[in-house]
Amino acid sequence: MIATAVSQDPLAISPRLTRVCSVNLHFLTPLLTNLVPECKIPSPSIGKVIINVSSAVPKHSPIQQEDTAQLEPTEALLDELRRQSDELEKATPQEILRWAVERFAPRFTMATAFGPEGMTIIHMLAEIAPETPIFNLETGYQFQETLDLRDRIQERYGIDVELKRPELTVQQYEALHGGPLYERNPHQCCFDRKIRVLQEAARGMHAWASGIRRDQSPDRAAAPIVGWDKRFSLVKVSPLANWTKADVWKMITDHNIPYNPLHDQGYASIGCQPCTRAVLFGEDERAGRWSGFAKTECGLHTLDDKS
Repeated sequence: MIATAVSQDPLAISPRLTRVCSVNLHFLTPLLTNLVPECKIPSPSIGKVIINVSSAVPKHSPIQQEDTAQLEPTEALLDELRRQSDELEKATPQEILRWAVERFAPRFTMATAFGPEGMTIIHMLAEIAPETPIFNLETGYQFQETLDLRDRIQERYGIDVELKRPELTVQQYEALHGGPLYERNPHQCCFDRKIRVLQEAARGMHAWASGIRRDQSPDRAAAPIVGWDKRFSLVKVSPLANWTKADVWKMITDHNIPYNPLHDQGYASIGCQPCTRAVLFGEDERAGRWSGFAKTECGLHTLDDKS
């Protein structure tokens, strides 16, 4: 007996799944029953198996299927983002991520420095949309413990985090500037080895996920759940904006999520090795970044991205 598997909603799934497959019904029945609860198998004598997978795979809006141009901050889009940000204020991080995936995938991405918040979001995306492209801005100055998390993510979730690097190596960059520029001008160093790299990495994308929390610093206190990021011309989604540090670490502990072992040595916020130190008791969690400079942000999360 031959069964034909046909999707009732071919536009909602990938081309691979929409192909008509002929399989032996005897072997197909238990497999479909376990994997696709929506599968309807009326009788072994009937040669048609109708699989409705539309509820399992999110539909993408027309902007993802047809529009390949850079997203423009039209008034209609900004209104939508303000409305969605308000509506998502009480949503869980998982619900926020599901909305972002349904609205923007496959042009939805994530940049991570492998911090606790980033690892938490990666854990969620592994369950919601593991195909989401994730990348790290590899400045050449990161701790080895930070880079080791890339392998742990691959082992745990099967997700390959891409390392995005500047055009110049550390040696070339320091030769150009007569030594480590971070010692004299960390703002320019961050711009050259982070901001420019993200601008290039995000080319062709419409939205990106950020791990910022409002309680991290005054600079981040007014961050919306969803907003327009002027610097990168992207929609910025911050699913953990309403979470606290305790919320993040409870998630990590409850689900045994991998994290940077430097956190156990007093490093609350971890960036490039030369510009990061452990924090003292009672200090702000970002006090260990660019110590000695009037600088607490690398420039990825400025407040001029508010919509």
